Amino acid sequence: MFFKKLAATALFMGAGLVHAFSPQAGTWVVTSELDGKPGRGFGIDVQNTTLVMQMYAYENSGQSTFYLVVGDVVDNKVTAPLTKYTGGRYFGSGARSGAAAGSPGNVSIRFTSGTTGFITFPNEGEVAISRFNFGYPFAPSSLKGIWNFTSMGSLGLTTEAVNLTVSGSSTSTGNGVVASSDGLFGCEHQVSGSMAGTVLCAKINAQGQLQRGYWFAYSVNEGEGRMLNSSAALTDQLVSIRRLTTPSGIGTGIVFKDSEQTAPTLTELERQLSQLAAQGASD
Repeated sequence: MFFKKLAATALFMGAGLVHAFSPQAGTWVVTSELDGKPGRGFGIDVQNTTLVMQMYAYENSGQSTFYLVVGDVVDNKVTAPLTKYTGGRYFGSGARSGAAAGSPGNVSIRFTSGTTGFITFPNEGEVAISRFNFGYPFAPSSLKGIWNFTSMGSLGLTTEAVNLTVSGSSTSTGNGVVASSDGLFGCEHQVSGSMAGTVLCAKINAQGQLQRGYWFAYSVNEGEGRMLNSSAALTDQLVSIRRLTTPSGIGTGIVFKDSEQTAPTLTELERQLSQLAAQGASD
């Protein structure tokens, strides 16, 4: 019921969010070359305004090679030389230092979001690129885990964390609700209608009344979207979403993780076993 009501706001969301963004760090691919077979790809990391890209590609002989790109991102665009390296350390070798071995030319990238963009390689036309998601299918199981929602806008700064653990039925536009154990917060991937390709969440009270909703798009562990109020109306609250644990409960940050099983102290157990053995020997 509430998901159907929230879906009515989709007409007002078409423009999405308009603000500065930083491309997500990770594995990127040329979208048209994504066919499940070995090919070209690149790792992108942007820190502050510095982009570092490592690309694996092939020579015209078929031999694999790699390039390094370092450049400054300005207005979501960067142009910098593709630099090839050779002579470095190989598996089993001693210490060896690689050396720059020229460049086939510049590469130009313009990002259209944190997970999409376009790239122009030397001697090639512009092609679409995207962040490659190989760990989370667009399925209910991918929504399980602890999520944090932080919103900012005229309603102030708010945050809440939820643990999605319970699988439910699918709505008319989604592929299966995943909810908190108390059934008061649930999310669902939207697979049809004007919200297809995004995630919709609803928070209700014990009487079944809508408290708020969230609509967002995400990639791997991060997402962005908007908050909806208790009347299912779109607000100006920008929402940042962060996955805190994987569906199996493993922390996604650099500190938080499952508590490790510590080895028990066996001193007393060993003492008792020694006494039992000594008693048995004397009987």
